[in-house]
Amino acid sequence: MSYVPLHIAVLMGGWSSEREVSLTSGNGVADALESLGHRVTRIDMDREVALRLAEAKPDVVFNALHGTPGEDGTIQGLMDLMGLPYTHSGLTTSVIAIDKELTKQQLVPHGIRMPEGKIVESESLYAGDPMQRPYVLKPVNEGSSVGVAIIKERDNHGSPIHRDSHGPWQTFATLLAEPFIRGRELTVAVLGDRALGVTELVPSSGFYDYEAKYTDGLTTHICPADIPAEIAEAAMTMALDAHRLLNCKGTSRSDFRWDDERGEDGLYLLEVNTQPGMTPLSLVPEQAKHAGMTYADLVQAIIDEALAGSDAR
Repeated sequence: MSYVPLHIAVLMGGWSSEREVSLTSGNGVADALESLGHRVTRIDMDREVALRLAEAKPDVVFNALHGTPGEDGTIQGLMDLMGLPYTHSGLTTSVIAIDKELTKQQLVPHGIRMPEGKIVESESLYAGDPMQRPYVLKPVNEGSSVGVAIIKERDNHGSPIHRDSHGPWQTFATLLAEPFIRGRELTVAVLGDRALGVTELVPSSGFYDYEAKYTDGLTTHICPADIPAEIAEAAMTMALDAHRLLNCKGTSRSDFRWDDERGEDGLYLLEVNTQPGMTPLSLVPEQAKHAGMTYADLVQAIIDEALAGSDAR
């Protein structure tokens, strides 16, 4: 298949906790675009990013940034002001989706099942638990399972949590507390108006954290997931509905926990990622491959949607 050659800036790196993952994603995307005949300018984002984009004058920007400020609406607003078409979701969607509480406010009223949670001050955790154990503590607006802790009965965090116990309470002033959902980890990629499939993630450590996501061999990906057809259908429907309700563009990835003792009632959406990884270990390329797309085809499809929807953000 041939494509009209374009000048594409690939924005990657930055200074978030996910910088290294973003560099891997961005270089993979850039290599794929060059293999298709496009001219590529690779930009490792720094504080001069506006100047570098203005100098490059690309036809479109492939946003391969992860975390803030590439995923939270900041860079999206900058590119909107500059009049540059770009991949993935726009400003408003990015602001909402990176914030787990705002995401719930947007999705739960439409019937999407998500865990009930509460925002807690980290300082309060040293006085007592915000809810019955086991529960999960996570930053309100970080991705890639950065800073997630599972608090269980009689674990080494203490009860209440000790000040010197390592965890996200030492880094973040406020955290989201949610009940821990037993069961299995599932994820669904959406591309445009299509859910690509369901993958089950089986980490060797028992928890799909940042290290498990991006270290080869620490997590087994089962694609397609070996789950009942009705659960797979429910997960894909929920992911597609979330993608549409949040007005996501390009690709998104929805992460789930499924309590397999409760059937469909045990399926919970945890979060929607608007800038999912594009590394060799990433889930969106893996599901796209299973759906019959090469990595290069996936990248081109994301570019095509960015150009088709650039006037409608």
